[in-house]
Amino acid sequence: MPVAEAFSRPVYDAVIVGGGHNGLVAAAYLARAGRSVLVLERLGNTGGAAVSTRPFAGVDARLSRYSYLVSLLPDAIVHDLGLRFAVRKRTVSSYTPTVRGGRPTGLLVGGGTDRTRESFERLTGSDREYASWLRFYERTRQAAERVFPTLTGPLPTREELRARVGDEETWRMLFEEPIGVAVEENFDDDLVRGVVLTDALIGTFADAHDPSLVQNRCFLYHVVGGGTGDWDVPVGGMGALTDALADAARAAGAEIVTGHEAIRIDTDGDAAEVVFRTEDGEGTVAARKVLVNASPQALSALLGEEPPAPAEGAQLKVNMLLRRLPRLRDRAVDPRQAFSGTFHIAEGYGQLATAYAQAAAGRLPEAPPSEIYCHSLTDPSILAPELVAQGYQTLTLFGLHTPARLFTDAPDATRDALLKATLAELDAHLDEPIADCLALDEAGQPCIEAKTPLDLERDLRLPGGHIFHRDLAFPYADDSTGRWGVETAHPNVLLCGAGAVRGGGVSGIPGHNAAMAVLGR
Repeated sequence: MPVAEAFSRPVYDAVIVGGGHNGLVAAAYLARAGRSVLVLERLGNTGGAAVSTRPFAGVDARLSRYSYLVSLLPDAIVHDLGLRFAVRKRTVSSYTPTVRGGRPTGLLVGGGTDRTRESFERLTGSDREYASWLRFYERTRQAAERVFPTLTGPLPTREELRARVGDEETWRMLFEEPIGVAVEENFDDDLVRGVVLTDALIGTFADAHDPSLVQNRCFLYHVVGGGTGDWDVPVGGMGALTDALADAARAAGAEIVTGHEAIRIDTDGDAAEVVFRTEDGEGTVAARKVLVNASPQALSALLGEEPPAPAEGAQLKVNMLLRRLPRLRDRAVDPRQAFSGTFHIAEGYGQLATAYAQAAAGRLPEAPPSEIYCHSLTDPSILAPELVAQGYQTLTLFGLHTPARLFTDAPDATRDALLKATLAELDAHLDEPIADCLALDEAGQPCIEAKTPLDLERDLRLPGGHIFHRDLAFPYADDSTGRWGVETAHPNVLLCGAGAVRGGGVSGIPGHNAAMAVLGR
C-alpha cells in the first residue's frame, strides 16, 4: 500500500540511505554546501553502530554499545561541521598480564616514559625490547603522519603513496610483507610480540603471516589514526558523536527521518528513485544523487545486482557494569591504571596463533583472546553521579578469533560457552572473580551483555557481523576504485559506508569523501 510522505521537496539533490555516522557526515557537508538532503534511516534512531544506550534495566549507565573508541576521525571533520564533540587521551596505552616463573607480572605501556621502561625491564630482564619498541613505533608514527592526511583527499596511486611514505623498510613492513615478519624481526619476547600483533587482528580474522595481507591492512588503519595512532575516548560516549552529527546536519538544513527502510534504488545514471518502507506502507522519493551508508552487500541488494563475496566478522563484544574494579594478582600495578588503557587477555604471540588455528579448524579457541578497557575511568560522565560516587565502573571487552561460522549451529549456547571461557581467561589474572564485581540491574540480574557476529548482523545488518562491512583495503587507487574510493558502476550512486575504500572504524571519512565526490572537489 503506498504511503504519502510530507517531505519538503519532490526531488532532492541527495538522498542518503542510512543514518549511521558516515551518512550523517555526508548529510552535514552536503547541506552546508547548499544541497537539499534527505536521510532515510531504517531504525528508530540515528547512529548505526556508533550509539550510546542504557542496556541494563533501571541502571543509569550510558554505554557505547557497539563501537567504542575513536582514532580515525579527522579533526578537520569536527572543525568543518562545528561539532560539539570532544575526545580524551588515555594516560595508559595498555596493560598485559602474564605469569613468568610462577609469578604474576605484566607489561604496562604508558603512565610516563620511566614507568614504561621499568615495566619492559621487569618483564623481559633487559632494556632491549623497550629500545626495539621505540624504534618500531617511531616508524609507524612517521608513516601515520604521512598517510593519514591522504585519507580525506582523492585516492593516491600506489606509487604516490609509496613515495609519500618515503622509507622503503617501512613500506615493506606495512604494505608488502605479512606483518608477522616485522613483528618477529623486531621483537623477541612472546608477550611483546602479541601486544604489537593485536592491532592487526581487531575486527579481522587472520594469521600473522596471512599471504593476503588482510592483517596488514587492519594494522595500518589502527596505527595511522589522527596521524599518531592514538585511540581516544569519546566524551559522553559514542552516541555523543552521532548526536552532534545529526544536530549539525539538521542545522544545515538536512532532513532526517527514522523508521524508513530503503528497499530499492532505481537509477538511469542521471536521476534516481529510492523506494522505502515504513510501518504504514511503501513510498518513493526522487534524487539526483543517492549515497548508501550501508554495506556493499546491501548496496547490491538495493540495486538488484549480484552481491560481492560474503563477509564474515570474528569478534565478541561484551559490555559490563561493575560495582568496583577487580583486584589484580600483579600487585605492582594499580587496577585503575591497568584498566584505563587496553587490558590484553590471552594475547601472547603464541596464544594468538593457537586461537586462530583452533577457530580456523571450526572450534572455539580454548583460551579466547580479548581486550578490555574502562571508559568511565577517563570519562565518568557516562555514569549517573551517584554511581560515580559509589565507585561504579564500565568495562568493554572485545574478543578476537571467533568467526561467525562458529555460531551458526547453536548460536545461544555457543555464545554462552565463549563468554564463560573468555571471562575465565580474565579471572586467571584477577585476585577475585569478575562475577563478584558485577553490578545488578533492577531485576537483580548481573549487568553484562555479550554480542557475537550473528547478533551484530541481526541488530545492525553488518554482513556476517563484520565490523568493517568487508575486509579493509589499502588506501590507494587500483583498477577497481574511482577517484574517491566511493564510486559505483552508476554515476549517481555512491557508497559512503565502512565498505568504501578507506572505510572502517569510526572515522566519518567515507561520508566526507562521498560528499566531496558529489560536490566535485
